[in-house]
Amino acid sequence: MSGGLGNPFAKLSSEGLPPGPMEAVRVSSRPKLGRVVLRREKAHRGGKTMIVVYDFAPQITVAQIEEYGRQLKKACGCGGTVKGREIEIQGDQAGKIRALLEAQGFQVAGVK
Repeated sequence: MSGGLGNPFAKLSSEGLPPGPMEAVRVSSRPKLGRVVLRREKAHRGGKTMIVVYDFAPQITVAQIEEYGRQLKKACGCGGTVKGREIEIQGDQAGKIRALLEAQGFQVAGVK
C-alpha cells in the first residue's frame, strides 16, 4: 500500500488545445546559419564600389563560403572573389546580396 497521494495530472488531457510555442518553432524550414555583416568599400579600388560579406560563424567552412560566393556572383551577374573568410562582390548590389543571404538562412547586418 502506498502512503502518497496519486498523480494530480493523471486525468488531464491536451485534446482541443491550440498548438503551443514549441510547435511554432519547429515550423522553421531552414536552420539559422548565424550572422554575417555587409560593408560597402570604394577605397583603393579605382573608384569602383564593392560589397564585402564578412564575419561568418566559425562552424562555416571556407569551402562553404566559396560556394556562397559562387551563388552570389551568379545571382548578381557580376564578378567577385573570396579572400580568406570574406566574399567580395563587384558593384553596389547590397539589397540583392542581403535578400539572397537571408534566403539561405543568415541574419544579415550592415549596409542596406
